[in-house]
Amino acid sequence: MSGGARGAPRVLPTRAEIARAPSRLLKRGRGAKPDVLAVAIAGETLVVKDYAPRAAWVRRLVAPRVLAREERVHRALAPHAAVPACLGRVDALALAFEYRPGEPLSRALAQRLGADASARLLERLADAVARMHALGVVHLDLRHRDNVLCDSDGCPVLVDFAFAMCFRPGSFWYRWYRPTVLVYDEYAIAKWRDRLREGAPPRRRSAFGRWRSRRRRDRGR
Repeated sequence: MSGGARGAPRVLPTRAEIARAPSRLLKRGRGAKPDVLAVAIAGETLVVKDYAPRAAWVRRLVAPRVLAREERVHRALAPHAAVPACLGRVDALALAFEYRPGEPLSRALAQRLGADASARLLERLADAVARMHALGVVHLDLRHRDNVLCDSDGCPVLVDFAFAMCFRPGSFWYRWYRPTVLVYDEYAIAKWRDRLREGAPPRRRSAFGRWRSRRRRDRGR
């Protein structure tokens, strides 16, 4: 099937070809969320978001809407260097993306990078989010550490736009409604600035929060 990467359309592997290829589970879906896999095929790695393992009602009612939304958002963000390209549909239940490896933002990452590199990363993140907003997209979930990665060059990578909002720049909704939801992304930037600053105290987590994190890690294995 044809894909919509930055540049010429391409032919994507079929579901059968993906099933035969070496793959790694990046995130195990649950409920109405898809599995996310890194698939090595034809000499490159693709990220595939796949709703096929979910319940019938998710495949029928949720997957078409969420995948269509994500495709629309990625079309708007095609010029954005910090956003992996959407390559197109594998089939009605799966969407393929460019693979952009990176490490989720964390205090441990900031300590390894050092104060200066962390400060540059945060400035680049703020610039990337501002560019995203200028293209009419509001992410709404940048607070989640898995949605903001740092690549090997110390640059941010923004992922998972399944529930982002997309506005046509200059439209009535862009001018009227967009500012009311920008606060979610702005709050996320403030959160990361506070959490990654040098000398920030460790985040205290409840017993429930620690249990939930362990559960998430176990599900991703």
